Amino acid sequence: MEQEIKLFTREELKCRNTRGDAILIIHNGVYDVTKFLEQHPGGEEVLLERAGQDGTDPFEDVSHSSDARALMQQYKIGELVEADRTQSKAAFPQQWTNDTPRELGNAWSSWVLPLALALAATLLYRYLFA
Repeated sequence: MEQEIKLFTREELKCRNTRGDAILIIHNGVYDVTKFLEQHPGGEEVLLERAGQDGTDPFEDVSHSSDARALMQQYKIGELVEADRTQSKAAFPQQWTNDTPRELGNAWSSWVLPLALALAATLLYRYLFA
């Protein structure tokens, strides 16, 4: 049996911005972070600053870890109604990677051009001034 998702409007959430009732909207999901305020590594102030409103941009600006993103799912209590949803960038975009882009080529190519230019300059100097 699938659990029904509770829908909220921005209007009904905007007053839920206190230590006793702190709600955040992140990527159109609604999260009750009241019990998480004291545990938040960045302090409760950063959560209370955006409580009752959309915190998607500040959340993404901090580049939360995948563990933090998984942890937040336990605080999800619903989603915004369709009319109040915002089009956001891809949810949880990857900010960086350890992969080397293919267009950079091999590592040796990064020093071949400077070496060739240095060799050409040396030969030109010896030819002209020797």
